Amino acid sequence: MAKVFNVGLIGCGHIAETYFRAHKYFNNFRIVKCADINKKTAENCAKTNKIESVSVNEILKDKNIEIILNLTIPTAHYLVAKKSLLNGKHVYSEKPLAVDLKDGLELIKIARRKKLLIGNAPDTFLGGGNQMARQLLDKKIIGKIKFGTAIFAYPGIQSYHPNPEPWFKKKGGGPVIDMGPYYLTALVNLLGPAKSVTSICNKNTKKRIIGIGPKKGRRIKVECPTTFFSTIKFKNETIIRLTLSFDVVSHLRNHIELYGENGSMIVPDPNMFGGSVLLSKKLGSKWKNYKTNKMVLGKINIKTQSSRANESPTNANYRGVGLAEMIYSIQKRKEHRCNGNLSLHVLNIIDGIHNSAKSGKKYNIKTTCKKPKFFSNKEINSITK
Repeated sequence: MAKVFNVGLIGCGHIAETYFRAHKYFNNFRIVKCADINKKTAENCAKTNKIESVSVNEILKDKNIEIILNLTIPTAHYLVAKKSLLNGKHVYSEKPLAVDLKDGLELIKIARRKKLLIGNAPDTFLGGGNQMARQLLDKKIIGKIKFGTAIFAYPGIQSYHPNPEPWFKKKGGGPVIDMGPYYLTALVNLLGPAKSVTSICNKNTKKRIIGIGPKKGRRIKVECPTTFFSTIKFKNETIIRLTLSFDVVSHLRNHIELYGENGSMIVPDPNMFGGSVLLSKKLGSKWKNYKTNKMVLGKINIKTQSSRANESPTNANYRGVGLAEMIYSIQKRKEHRCNGNLSLHVLNIIDGIHNSAKSGKKYNIKTTCKKPKFFSNKEINSITK
């Protein structure tokens, strides 16, 4: 039987519900205490999930807690992760690793010095959709990937998040910080590390209206760009055109398309775990459907609308698998897939997108990482109930 690690949660906001749901699916961790800068929020979370609410300092000092689950807002990720590491605890954070690249670099250095693991969302690339695509690419079924497109385009986080203000601050990062990590991590998993990026950006409006929660109807100020068009060149010479936007009402484009020497591939939503991979190897041919609904991390497990407004009524959502796989790696003394180097590289690409858009010049990526290993059924079965 797998050892169950005690996890302390810091940040009891919008996403916390999803991680508590992960208790149903994974066998090696349990969230036992929670804390939040807002005491009432922590108390409500504790009551709902039948755990104890404590202060942030108490949770960091608790010797029975081995891992901190950091679900704070992006601008707080760095400080909470740093305090967790300095208190001798492994840490797994929501995306991104940090807002500033220098802070991300510092976290990696601290983790190495303290001989602790730092893990980071997104873990959606471990799901059936992206892993099926990876498996087919590894078999070179459409040859070397030369080009591709990726797009996230939506009216904005204010439409599905009750507290969207941080994402629209001057350093909030807009869609690049919010959704960029999903797309960039998926692409690095499929193609390997990036080499350079060029970007342009703009914003559609100076004000936004919160569309959900107790602040519904309140107008908030937009201080950062909300649409970015980027061209990313990967070290394997693949070129991807990436669109990230909070200014699009709706569209009919695929999330990710990859164009190889011998065919084309459609990769499902990198924000979720399931979905079919489609392949076409001949002009005018019918797209071949590689379904993932029978894969362990591809099966539909959400059949009723959650309180998170951006989750569809039916989908495959196994958030928390990255934390479970990190714990498995702690026990096996091996590198985990949602590791700090991968997250730092994704943060570096995010930094490059912002810097290039600001300067109008190509940005050369300073970091690199290994392409994560394919997630085998044996490993998946070892951490699932």
